[in-house]
Amino acid sequence: MATTDFLTPLVDDPRTWGRIAAQNAVSDVYAMGGTPLFALNLVAWPSSELPTSMLSEVLAGGSEIGLESGFAVVGGHSVDDPEPKYGLAVVGEVHPDRILTNAGLRDGDALVLTKALGVGVATTAIKAGTAPDALIAAAVASMTGSNAGAARAALDAGATGCTDVTGFGLLGHLSKMAAASGVDAEIDVAAVPVLAGARALAAGGTLPGGSRRNRDWVGPSLDTGGFSELDVLLLADAQTSGGLLFGADPARAAAAVSALGPPAAVVGRVRTGTGRITLR
Repeated sequence: MATTDFLTPLVDDPRTWGRIAAQNAVSDVYAMGGTPLFALNLVAWPSSELPTSMLSEVLAGGSEIGLESGFAVVGGHSVDDPEPKYGLAVVGEVHPDRILTNAGLRDGDALVLTKALGVGVATTAIKAGTAPDALIAAAVASMTGSNAGAARAALDAGATGCTDVTGFGLLGHLSKMAAASGVDAEIDVAAVPVLAGARALAAGGTLPGGSRRNRDWVGPSLDTGGFSELDVLLLADAQTSGGLLFGADPARAAAAVSALGPPAAVVGRVRTGTGRITLR
């Protein structure tokens, strides 16, 4: 398997940005139940505006993720660009009998989410200079956290359906997954983990534009169940390097959550259907 992704800066520290971008890029391999083998750097850099020493820090962050995750970063490609961007092209492998797909949810599966939502709110606040230190630390820890353990937990639980939760938010990714799998989904809103402090910022209007677009896109297939627009927008929050969302037999899903520990949680269930989502 092969995948690629790259990001503009989300944080001020270049090495941390490199770590986030690399972890975000390799997540698609884990979402399919695979193991990354090697990766290539993808760099767009304003060479006349930013020093190469800063780029070295970005690349060092990406290499750190490779070392921690057991894959090599072996060169890559760079272009001169007014806006800095960094990411990876990743090659991995997966056993053909253990592939996780976004069309693999089954009637009766419980839904497991392995990372907290709210990263989109946090990064928007970071850019605006309004993010509390505790939220910055929590968001960075989430974005630089590996999904390798979550992938192992999904496979051990017998999952066949899985996706990573990124730019389309929980609602957007679940909507695509439910439609492709031929199921309807219920979300237990109170069970969905959200970064501490993100809700208060969102209530004050700190939301990425992508979250509002996600909410609008999923609207025709969504029953909000009387929940507030703020609740819906947080479920639609556009994530960077988010967690995995997978389905498993309820008992095995609960065991996976117990093995992973917080913030992983069982957040809903699915039944045969046509791709509708209901909030409970």
